[in-house]
Amino acid sequence: MPAPDYPADVRARLDGDAKEVIGRYPDSRSALLPLLHLVQAEEGHVTRTGIRYCAGVLDLTVAEVTAVATFYTMYRREPGGEYQVGVCTNTLCAVMGGDAIFDGLKRHLGVGNGGTTPDGKITLEHVECNAACDFAPVVMVNWEFFDNQTVESATALVDDLRAGRPASPTRGAPLCTYRETARILAGFPDERPGAVEASGGAGPASLAGLRLAKGDTGPARVGPPRGAPPGGSPDAGAGPGEHLSSHDAPRKTSASDPDHPAGPVGEEGEG
Repeated sequence: MPAPDYPADVRARLDGDAKEVIGRYPDSRSALLPLLHLVQAEEGHVTRTGIRYCAGVLDLTVAEVTAVATFYTMYRREPGGEYQVGVCTNTLCAVMGGDAIFDGLKRHLGVGNGGTTPDGKITLEHVECNAACDFAPVVMVNWEFFDNQTVESATALVDDLRAGRPASPTRGAPLCTYRETARILAGFPDERPGAVEASGGAGPASLAGLRLAKGDTGPARVGPPRGAPPGGSPDAGAGPGEHLSSHDAPRKTSASDPDHPAGPVGEEGEG
């Protein structure tokens, strides 16, 4: 059964937006990704009607558009929640508590991965690395960052979203609905108050790596040695040029692993 067309008023509005999007590219085919975001903004997911529409305005086949829409996970193929809550479960976030957060939210919300709460507010999913490892574990809501989360803070966050209470990202722009996010991803102006001034910049750990990459080799900020009493000065007991932490100082392999000492090179097998 063919998919129904958009109502005339919706079609007219989409035609104007699509013309603007297509005009950004020398080849109209290049406009497919933003156009899929545009039709996703219309109904909250990429419908058969949306796929037919994109194929028509770009002179592509339905199969070509479907192949792209099903390849990228950023396009929903089923109705979802007003807020897409993604929990990073890649290595660093996982070991810092991401797995526990994801399991806790599944229990709390009563849904599995990709599931949506009955009130239509939350779609929960585990996501791949969000390039925010220095803030691990990270939860994203409609692609806005909520850093350094715990099971308790993430649970409170989804409760606030479901109750309509304000929830402010740790950094970056204010929250908006999933459909509004899709329209922004299609390349239209972000009209949220404060969105232009907001920044989702990297944290101190990432910036330290950037400084090192640029050749800034100033003295490292080193913490107290392992086993030192808490609250002591990180400089206590260190002479000039000494490393203040046993795990920071460069050491020979044999010295760093006393349970597996190694003699001088060539010692084994001699004699």
